[in-house]
Amino acid sequence: MKDLTQLVHRPQVDQTGFSSLSVPTHRASTIVFPSADAYTRRQAREPDGYAYGLGGTPTTRVLEAQIAALEQGERTILLPSGQAAIALLFLTVLKPGDTVLIPDTAYPPVRALCADVLAAQGIMHRIYPPLTGAGIEAFIDDSVRLIWTESPGSATMEVEDLPAIVTVARRRGILTGCDNTWATPLLFKPLAAGMDFSVEALTKYAAGHSDVLLGSVTLCERTWYVRLRAMAKVLGIGVSPDDCALVLRGIETLGVRINHIGKVSTAIAEALRTHPAVAQVLHPALPECPGHAFWKRDMTGASGVFSVALRPELDTRLDDSLAAMQVFVIGASWGGTRSLVAPMTVRGRLGGYPAGRLLRISIGLEDKDDLLCDLLDLLDRLVAS
Repeated sequence: MKDLTQLVHRPQVDQTGFSSLSVPTHRASTIVFPSADAYTRRQAREPDGYAYGLGGTPTTRVLEAQIAALEQGERTILLPSGQAAIALLFLTVLKPGDTVLIPDTAYPPVRALCADVLAAQGIMHRIYPPLTGAGIEAFIDDSVRLIWTESPGSATMEVEDLPAIVTVARRRGILTGCDNTWATPLLFKPLAAGMDFSVEALTKYAAGHSDVLLGSVTLCERTWYVRLRAMAKVLGIGVSPDDCALVLRGIETLGVRINHIGKVSTAIAEALRTHPAVAQVLHPALPECPGHAFWKRDMTGASGVFSVALRPELDTRLDDSLAAMQVFVIGASWGGTRSLVAPMTVRGRLGGYPAGRLLRISIGLEDKDDLLCDLLDLLDRLVAS
């Protein structure tokens, strides 16, 4: 071969005796075939085989299989983010004339998806109180196709009575899905509780280092897996094998991280309860948190995200006080090694929420005493000012 040919035709090397603990990162757009006939019949390889890089590589498949096993599901499909996973699921399951029920505490972009995108397609949504449980029946009519849950709720941390919702949904022939990002499959398994779909923003605890965007949908019925794959292909949605490799690395330490931050977040939440700047601490492990009994019944522990409702008169002092924190940093998302705070205002909901701003806290891997000291200093500054 001449030089230019050798530049692009790599030599084959002997791999005898090579065995590694790491998963190889297979990058590909083009998949090659041994014959013209195999190429012609390439669609027959889908949805699990390899026909084009958009559909995944062996790196993708390893992560999908690992998440499916943890979730006790039949299959998992990966998407570029948690929100993309929810959007693909809704667009696949729902058709014009259908209605999806979403909790009042759902992640705000989910509400926007329903109001701004699905409504234009003739797909309606209805909002229900997160603690309704079996009362979900009152929100159901013949158009309801899917009940969406998020437990605990975004920012206000209500834990839903998911088994009660599943019981009603199954009797009425309605699909159910759960955003399980807070708990991860280590603390709660939605499919084992009877849900049809479990979604997770792998961006957060699974990746664990604040440097990846990835999401997943796990399900029990292969029919839905085939339909989700087909929808992702039509929309041109795929994921990077490099991102999958980072999540595969992060997921190896998920167990020790969740165990540690759950204990630390619970201890810190308990320590903040009586501070004069605090109206209420919203942590599922605390008895006063809405839905605590459901958390205690259904989940095996806590993760690291909770909220603090501040006294309303302290709102105007919060921004300057946050800037003086030494360990926590201000930022969206959560689940990484660094501890984060994010000031939030709860608007446009059904009511019954704290009047002042919420401070959402994500516990990372720093020393517990340093974290508690930084938060107490913040609260002390608020009261003193």
